[in-house]
Amino acid sequence: MVTAVAGRKYFRLLRTSVLSYLRNGQRCGYIPGARFCSIYTVDPIDSSEPTFEKILIANRGEIACRVIKTAKKMGIKTVAIHSDVDSNAPHVKFADEAVCVGTAQARDSYLLMDRIMEVVKQTGAQAVHPGYGFLSENAEFVQKLETSGISFIGPNADAITGMGDKLESKRLAMAAGVNTIPGFDGIVKDAEDCVRISNDIGYPVMIKASAGGGGKGMRIAWNDEEAREGFKLSTQEAASSFGDDRILVEKFVDNPRHIEIQVLGDRHGNAIYLNERECSIQRRNQKVIEEAPSVFLDDATRKAMGEQAVALAKQIGYSSAGTVEFLVDSQKNFYFLEMNTRLQVEHPITECITGVDLVHQMIRVAKGYPLKISQPDISIRGWAIESRVYAEDPFKNFGLPSIGRLSKYQEPLHLPKVRCDSGVEEGSEISIYYDPMICKLVCYGDTREEAVERSVKALDAYVIRGVTHNIPLLRDILTEDCFLSGNISTNYLPEVYPDGFKGKQLSSREQMELVALLASIHLKDTLRSRSFINETRMKVNSKVPTTWNLVIRFSDKEVPCSVKAVDENFKVIVDDMTLTVDGKFSLASPVFEANIDGTQETVQLINLGSAGEIRIRYKGTAFQTHVLSEAAHHYITLIPEKPKVDQSKQVLSPMPGLVKSIACVPGDMVAEGQEVCVIEAMKMQNSLAAATSGKVKAVHVREGETVEEEQVLVELE
Repeated sequence: MVTAVAGRKYFRLLRTSVLSYLRNGQRCGYIPGARFCSIYTVDPIDSSEPTFEKILIANRGEIACRVIKTAKKMGIKTVAIHSDVDSNAPHVKFADEAVCVGTAQARDSYLLMDRIMEVVKQTGAQAVHPGYGFLSENAEFVQKLETSGISFIGPNADAITGMGDKLESKRLAMAAGVNTIPGFDGIVKDAEDCVRISNDIGYPVMIKASAGGGGKGMRIAWNDEEAREGFKLSTQEAASSFGDDRILVEKFVDNPRHIEIQVLGDRHGNAIYLNERECSIQRRNQKVIEEAPSVFLDDATRKAMGEQAVALAKQIGYSSAGTVEFLVDSQKNFYFLEMNTRLQVEHPITECITGVDLVHQMIRVAKGYPLKISQPDISIRGWAIESRVYAEDPFKNFGLPSIGRLSKYQEPLHLPKVRCDSGVEEGSEISIYYDPMICKLVCYGDTREEAVERSVKALDAYVIRGVTHNIPLLRDILTEDCFLSGNISTNYLPEVYPDGFKGKQLSSREQMELVALLASIHLKDTLRSRSFINETRMKVNSKVPTTWNLVIRFSDKEVPCSVKAVDENFKVIVDDMTLTVDGKFSLASPVFEANIDGTQETVQLINLGSAGEIRIRYKGTAFQTHVLSEAAHHYITLIPEKPKVDQSKQVLSPMPGLVKSIACVPGDMVAEGQEVCVIEAMKMQNSLAAATSGKVKAVHVREGETVEEEQVLVELE
């Protein structure tokens, strides 16, 4: 008994150590030189260089983990802050200290400057890294820190103020000789003023928040009606996200590329650019896939953009990592869009191709050191692609938020040259309160082709259960012809998927491979259920058939096939073609390599039902399938179909969210397409309209109420 108890204690300690290693060493991302042994480092960390003893990270999620990781490598102790719902988040566990600063809503926790200042003083932190979002571009917060003698790991307040206001930033850019987009140089007063200005500039126009960023508070208008609607929604989003509802209007450059230049400056007047990132693939003005370098730029254009970005940085005395964003047309003319005075979400791909740890550089600059690297030290080695993995349903407007708990979570870190910057782990909850990002999946290669290939393999091997995610869309983009040829723009998604994303469209060969795989999984499960290991049971005397005749249903198709087990393989006949599936795969593994006629496919078995239901992820898309015997299929055809419910008289919530406003009451007459309410999810405003004309029978929600996906909001008679 004593030995058994001691053994259990030992294994509990061992399990704790292993989990701690996984959490601290893998879950929270990578820094150059730690995970990618093949990626060079231009300016390695000097352990003898004096630095801060302790810093506080005023953020959460993956970016907090990312900053903590570099701080640990530099020998700096870290303090994490968190809301009550983030108490068990990875960034909290990973830091040396953690302090709760408030409740779930960001405005009651991560945006509470005074409370965060208290924690800084309480913990003795000498500096604060803001990450991105939240207070990262808040000049008042920077001033509070400076007044208290605390270093801000970012630029000074004047640079943030100048670049944070889009009107002022445009003036400063022009003064620095940077190319700018034509537009209205002033504040838009109201919706009618917006329409007048839009007509003066000429449609299409971009309506956006003056203090905005991250795609929030931005709308494209092609006519007067859209200008009025865009002004209203952008104003609401701006007030909600930034506490500043000022709006500006500028010319929308049709079919542009969104290319940004990473800059790095110090307090001694030095500034360099670290080449570009291609960020053109976006949905609702938020980036989906980024790559570095851009397949579109030539050396001359890259140099011109980089030099203008550096000129702007020097004009405003910029001292930290920052990003100057440009729109580039088909003739390689480029126009200043904005400057983000913080670390960008997509910074890892720049680190991959330049060998510069940007967080390391930000900390050094904040400590007062000059840059050790100069422009000639910056080159381009290889290619890196970042796929933003979100808890979103890509089949709904390219990605409406999904919430839930990660019941199973497995990052593809076993693959070479794969970096996962994440702030979640198995058991983490994706809530309505924060951004739905799960991970930034970064894959690196010597060429673009290698980076794409590794990205596809990594996405296929990425196991996420418990929430809907956008991996099907990411994988489809990476295998699509326009993307592969580099023919992309900010209009990529609506042009390539004009009817929305419908999932992977399988070729006839791929359909046959899927059928063969499903038949093999079904037969392997059937044979497994007939065998009993280490049990004394009466043998079943029924004769095992040599061939199974099946009907496989998926994607509104019914495909007959026959399958038989031969040695350890399965022979599947589909449409007079025989495919051989290697039977060595395991049904117990959530992801496995399937060999179909010599072709390797990474497949995920999501669910294996007792009545032939198989949910499988193949080519990135999850297929809900049904494998039936011929007899079972015959009986099912005799069952009458369930009549469809008419939902045209109901307005349903397309996602979990918060009711921001309701524009009708019972008894009102509404027209088809008329707005009836607005739902906010992850800080994005979504206008919901009536699908048909009629009288409002009932309004089932109130302003400020939290609603679930598919919940009935408004009902018509």
